[in-house]
Amino acid sequence: MKYNFDEIVDRRNTNSLKWDVKDNELPMWVADMDFMTSPAITEALIRRAEHGIYGYSIIPDKWYDSYISWWERRHGFTIKKEWLMFCTGVIPAISSTVRKLTTPAEKVVIQTPVYNIFFNSILNNGRVVLENRLIYKDGEYSIDFDDLEMKLADKQTTLMILCNPHNPIGKIWSKNELVKIGELCKKHHVNVISDEIHCDITDPGTEYVPFASASDVCREISVTAITPTKAFNIAGLQTAAICVPNEGLRNKVNRAINTDEVAEPNIFAIDAAVAAFDRGEEWLNEMREYIFENKLSVIEFLKNNIPDIKLIKSQATYLLWLDCSKLHKHSRELAADLRAKTGLYLSAGGAYGEAGDSFLRMNIACPKTLLNDGLNRLKAYMEEQR
Repeated sequence: MKYNFDEIVDRRNTNSLKWDVKDNELPMWVADMDFMTSPAITEALIRRAEHGIYGYSIIPDKWYDSYISWWERRHGFTIKKEWLMFCTGVIPAISSTVRKLTTPAEKVVIQTPVYNIFFNSILNNGRVVLENRLIYKDGEYSIDFDDLEMKLADKQTTLMILCNPHNPIGKIWSKNELVKIGELCKKHHVNVISDEIHCDITDPGTEYVPFASASDVCREISVTAITPTKAFNIAGLQTAAICVPNEGLRNKVNRAINTDEVAEPNIFAIDAAVAAFDRGEEWLNEMREYIFENKLSVIEFLKNNIPDIKLIKSQATYLLWLDCSKLHKHSRELAADLRAKTGLYLSAGGAYGEAGDSFLRMNIACPKTLLNDGLNRLKAYMEEQR
């Protein structure tokens, strides 16, 4: 490989949310990577910093061009310039859109277990969470479409938040599944926010389908949040985009993010995104290969050493969803006990809804040395339980 993903970068004492832990602890929880970002991004930021004046920024044509080119080239989806709006992040985009497209006490459908902040974006805005629980059978997840239609048919349901690819289970929804979701939402007058933050972290040779590209119906009812932050490990730079093809919806979302003052870039946000999409592709491809190798290592390790923990089959993200149901412990209790006894810090599955309470989420976006350390801590914990 051209890039050294084995390098261990000391992130302690850098105000890192992930690494604000005790000296003996190994954090493999929150979704950021322990890899240095693409050198193209670092070079762009240094060049911008050296200018020495950090005033207000506009959004230049090159920002739009970079998004348009990337989605056409990587994902086969043609985006028009006027569909795009800058936003400081995916969650600000979701929260602002929830406020604008729904009214207090209306219901928003999510498919659980799902990214925990979806709950916050709904509940903190005075809306009601309506769970369409995914079906878990034989180690895989699928959509309960009968239940989904029942939830969408509720007269108080006006919005659905889709996770595509899905966090935490790492599943890529097929075009047929997305089309069906779109048709059901259209039938019941429900708009869709599609969070596609993990779309560029798929297994090598595997591709995701943008919700808005699945059908004309999907395109016209969709608000899609996209960004290079997760794939290139630049979440702290607060840079994202919202893609809304439908003009009426777009006008509402534009008003929402401007009302909430999350539509203006910081001094580095534009240059980082452009560098990622224009000059970071080789780095991303190698990073995906490395993550996939890590995933294979976890599969083999669990099979040989911890057969009571099952890894859920996935095609995307660097987050692994571990079925710990044989341990007969609530996930929060299990995660806390694991951390206290071994220092291994994983995410409790219950944070992603009651449907995740027998699971743990593990972040494997780290050098192999750290991954092996984490796996051996998990093994030591399991041996102590016998």
